[in-house]
Parts: sequence; structure tokens; C-alpha cells
Amino acid sequence: MNKLKNIALMLASVFLFACSSTTDTDAVPLKYSEPRFQRIAPIVLNVEKVDVSSEFVPSFTRPNVEHLFPISIEKTARIWAEDRLKADGFSSNKIAEYVIKDASVTEEVEKSGDMFQKDRLKYRAHLAVLLKIVDKSNMSAAETTIDAWRELLMPVDTKIADKERLWNDMVNKLFDDFNRRMEQSLNDSLNMYVKNNYRAKEYK
Repeated sequence: MNKLKNIALMLASVFLFACSSTTDTDAVPLKYSEPRFQRIAPIVLNVEKVDVSSEFVPSFTRPNVEHLFPISIEKTARIWAEDRLKADGFSSNKIAEYVIKDASVTEEVEKSGDMFQKDRLKYRAHLAVLLKIVDKSNMSAAETTIDAWRELLMPVDTKIADKERLWNDMVNKLFDDFNRRMEQSLNDSLNMYVKNNYRAKEYK
């Protein structure tokens, strides 16, 4: 009797261990994660603080498919601001407002028109961000808007694992472009608010 009881306890312990192992989502590493930009020197702004917000509202209906992507364009745009924009003007009355206007991805089926060629899926990712410098009375002093986009084509029967790999690569390339263009625009158009920026800018 005691032997049967011990066996039952052992089986129950194994069952509980298996359940806890499969339901502990924190223990399962994510296949893809949003890129970080901490390896790049931050852009230091002569403002009191940087406010980050988003006006983008996903529809969760096709042709929009950004919610299917393994990494979020909107979340990555927030991470970019966190990693790259730093406020270092505590005595300033200026605030930098970083506003995500669009972070969408659309999907379109392109018919081949050829019975020997497969139809293709066309994805277009679009990121639009407004960065403006305002004073505490919300009077705008300067602003810049960056629009970045990428397109991707793949066969209509591409497996989901391959789709996720291609989508991930697409978003990373999108932010490579966004990072380069935003830094250039800040140093050109908002250079008077960028610390240690010695680039001359002529205003007409």
C-alpha cells in the first residue's frame, strides 16, 4: 500500500513539474526581439525633457498586418527615442516632443498573370515620426518629420517561419534608414538644440 502511495506521489510530482515548465512563459526565450540602439552615441538635446507619445492606432484588420509581425514597429520607435534621445538642459524652458504618427504595415496580393509563376505577397512598412521643440506654453520653436518605408515581396505560399524571418529583417532595415535620416535631420534642421553639434546651418 505504501509502495503504491509513493508511486502515485512521484507521478503527481512529475505531472506538476511538466505543467509548470510548459506554462512558464518567462522561461521561454523570444525568437525575435525589438532592436536596441545603445551601441550608438546618444543625441543630447538642450531641452528639459523628452516626451514620447504615439498617435498610431492599429486597426487589426487587413490590409494592415503590423500586429502579425514578430517585432513591433511602434514599440521599436519608442525604444529608439529611449536609447538615442537624451535631455541635458535642466535650466531650459524647452521640451522635445517625439510623436509616432504612423507605424503600419500593409499586405497586398500581387497576381502573377502567368500560370507558371506564383502569386506574390507585397508588404509595405511605413514609419512616420514628428520631433518638435516646444516651450512650456506649448509654442513650437522648431520641428522635423521623418518618413521611412520599406517594401518586401515573397511568394504567396511562404511558410510562416520564413515570413517572420523576412519581416524581422525588413523592420531592422527600416530602422537602419530611420536612424540615419533622423540623426541627419536633427543635426541639420534642429542643430541649435543639439549639444556638441558644430555643423553650421544657414537659415533664410
